[in-house]
Amino acid sequence: MQTTAAVARQPQGDFSIETVEVEAPRAGEVQVRIAGVGLCHTDLIFRDQFAPYPLPAVLGHEGAGTIAAVGEGVEGLAVGDRVVLGFSSCGHCERCAEHLPSYCRDFPPLNYAGMRLEDGSKAFMNGDEAISSHFFGQSSFAADTIVRARNVVKVTDDDAPLDILGPLGCGFQTGAGGVMRSLACHAGSSIAIVGGGPVGLAAVMGAALRECATIILVEPVAARRDLAKELGATHVIDPAAGDVTDAIRAILPGGTDFAFDTSGRVPAIEAALGALAPRGMLGLVGVPHRADEALSINIAGMITYGQRVIGIMEGDSDPQTFIPELIAAHRAGRFPFDRLVTTFPLAQINAAIAAQARGDCVKVVLVP
Repeated sequence: MQTTAAVARQPQGDFSIETVEVEAPRAGEVQVRIAGVGLCHTDLIFRDQFAPYPLPAVLGHEGAGTIAAVGEGVEGLAVGDRVVLGFSSCGHCERCAEHLPSYCRDFPPLNYAGMRLEDGSKAFMNGDEAISSHFFGQSSFAADTIVRARNVVKVTDDDAPLDILGPLGCGFQTGAGGVMRSLACHAGSSIAIVGGGPVGLAAVMGAALRECATIILVEPVAARRDLAKELGATHVIDPAAGDVTDAIRAILPGGTDFAFDTSGRVPAIEAALGALAPRGMLGLVGVPHRADEALSINIAGMITYGQRVIGIMEGDSDPQTFIPELIAAHRAGRFPFDRLVTTFPLAQINAAIAAQARGDCVKVVLVP
């Protein structure tokens, strides 16, 4: 069948809106009619070859929609099911068995190869030209796409706003899960969150859900600092106003129990590290500008104070259980992620990228 897709053809280049052919789902796959798909920094860095990715490609990895067709051997899913699309995992390695699929042994090839691993085939064509598919197992910058069945999380809440649920599959579950699962912040604890974009503000909401006593957001954009306070932050810091470590310690002289970096900027990470209390833990989710960037850590200091630094992928989430948990929290008014979302037509993806980069909006969701 034919569908409309936003195709990445060159690094740093605009996406082109094209009519492409999409295959029927094969064994273990479903076809999903996309209701909305989040725009994530990860889509852009793969377009720009932060890591090699075969172009042309249909990217997009925060999709939600309705199942339109089911491939052979797929169980538990049916045409008409409302679904959120998560990342790919194998389902049978040690980490998957521990309900930590974001650390699946085969995570890189399943999510980053741009093709079916079984035979190298791709789900999209434009004439005789094959276009990379299966980005994060879904490639949802399209009106219709082919998704691995294991990516799919059914939405049983009929009142959930399907068109904006997609970011729960990556950005929002990364921020909330990083605080609620990876760091496992406890009630009464303190946390400093660096960066007030979609992931950072989801982390603020996650910290509020965990009943943290002190929630500090470090963010240069005043509107995002104001929004953070409405979402549960107890303090906000403008990094342009002075030394960030000093500013955090002015609030908490003994340091923070937890810190969470969404910026990927080494100076910002070092500032958060400098604000940790003894036995404090720093979680890293922000992707650096370059793949070879590194953090310098004083080993003696880390040993003396028992501090910990951990990398976090997808908030340590098991999407099958955590996404429904976030939907339920949203329904209860405790995870109002809709306040972060601005929708754009998929055809305006390039304008949406520019708007998000300017800070005009927090989280773009593209509607085919």
